[in-house]
Formats: sequence, structure tokens, C-alpha cells
Amino acid sequence: MRILIIEDNEKNLKLFSVIVKSLGYEILTAMNGEEGVKIAKEESPDLILMDIQMPVMDGISALNMLKTDERTKNIPVIALTSYAMSGDKEKFIGLGFSDYISKPIDKDGFIKTIEDILKGK
Repeated sequence: MRILIIEDNEKNLKLFSVIVKSLGYEILTAMNGEEGVKIAKEESPDLILMDIQMPVMDGISALNMLKTDERTKNIPVIALTSYAMSGDKEKFIGLGFSDYISKPIDKDGFIKTIEDILKGK
């Protein structure tokens, strides 16, 4: 299975990549939403981990582009965000994300969320 990680912070991208690779998944990476949408359309990953605040194109705009394209509309997308206020998870799920992970991440929770989405829970 392949997971696309879209994250503009290099330290976060490296951390997320190491964790995802350690679970046995192949990774694809992008540094902004525009690049991420292009890779998703070309590669059809099994899951996308999407930062919200990014240059060029933010995560919400990128999600909207993915959801309107036949090739990518069914790929689950998890929001990765430093927004961690009460009600944010519901807000992001309401926008069309499959789930939500707040940053800085809790490694065990990060892994559980990815595994749950990939297992269809």
C-alpha cells in the first residue's frame, strides 16, 4: 500500500515518512497542495496525509480538487494540522476529510488513525 504525505515542514515530513515506512508502507511525498494533487492523480495512493496550512495551495483547497476528480475522489484523506481546538475534528470531517490528526502528533495515535482508515474502520 502507498501513502502520500503532503507536508511543507521538512522536519514533520521526515518524521511522518519514517513512521509510515516503519509500518511497511511505500511513501510518496509532496511539499504543497498543488504538487500533492498532481501526485495523487498520477499515482493513486491508498491514503493521503494532508497538512492544512501550506504555501501554493492549502490542504482544504487540495482536498476539494481531489474530491471533484473521478480518479481521486474515493482516496481517504487525513487532515494533519496544528489546529487543535474543540470541534476542529468535526469541522475537518465535515469538510470531507476521513479523519484528523493534530500536530505535534502522538505517535501511537498517528499510527492507530492510519491503520484504522486503511482497515476501513
